[in-house]
Amino acid sequence: MPFFSIIIPLYNKEHFIVNTIQSALDQTFQDFEILIVNDGSTDGSLQSLSVLKDSRIQVHTIKNQGVSHARNYGIEKANADYIAFLDADDLWLNNHLAQLKKLTEDFPNCGLYANAYVKKIGEITLESDYIDIPKAWNGIVTDYFKSSIFSCIAWTSAVMVPKKILEDYNGFDEKITFGAGEDTDLWIKIAIQHQVAFNSNVTAIYNLHAENRISNSNTNLRNFLDLEAYEEEAKNNASLKTYLDLNRFSIALQYKLVGNKKQMDFYLKHLDKSNLNAKQRFLLSCNKSVLVFLMKTQNVLRQFHVNLSPFK
Repeated sequence: MPFFSIIIPLYNKEHFIVNTIQSALDQTFQDFEILIVNDGSTDGSLQSLSVLKDSRIQVHTIKNQGVSHARNYGIEKANADYIAFLDADDLWLNNHLAQLKKLTEDFPNCGLYANAYVKKIGEITLESDYIDIPKAWNGIVTDYFKSSIFSCIAWTSAVMVPKKILEDYNGFDEKITFGAGEDTDLWIKIAIQHQVAFNSNVTAIYNLHAENRISNSNTNLRNFLDLEAYEEEAKNNASLKTYLDLNRFSIALQYKLVGNKKQMDFYLKHLDKSNLNAKQRFLLSCNKSVLVFLMKTQNVLRQFHVNLSPFK
């Protein structure tokens, strides 16, 4: 039985998938299997896999039912006790699995293990920023939700979860569609109940400009995670409440950009604005045209390595 099962959901990523899988094959820690779940791709993704010759690679082709179902299918087929996730357009540095294995050895019995990551837009690298987390540090995160306010401790292509934990929570919620927070939802569930181990050394790259990335889907077609499900717990957890409100802020802005006032107002109704900073409150006061202009400005400034974020 391998130590890790690596699950890669694949949907129309023919220009990225080979490099992604190669970054997994190039790991210094080699005791793993790779389960590629082809979620009904309609491009050349499946054909591009033919260049990869490794007995540890399994390819499962299923009817397109979304990323949550694809990941859950992979979890069900996985043979290892530890599940690592890798999206089909992201990359790992070659020490990624070795660092995750070390976390399991140093901090057994955690519900979630995560490495740090950077975001990339073309040649531009955007560093992550974790509150109360030292540089070059491995440990148990004291306050997961506080530490995730700027950059989230858990990002799907940089986490590993014991299979038993995934089974306890029935995997990813398949009612959440088009990448509208199915991963965030699961990490919240786990972090409320279990310890989270974190390695602050970067071992993964989040590719923001991959074509067809699911986060670009039309907002009005998406079924977002149910933040209200955690309000009772948040009554006794101020960091969780702030974290939920920041997610509400982000979703409300997305609905504002597509002119869906009803859904925007729903999220604003349940949002405590005292948990927002001045920039975030300003953005909520802007009309759609101003928001579009500010987003374009943000993208231009990133070309000059200036990353303006409403979360800092």
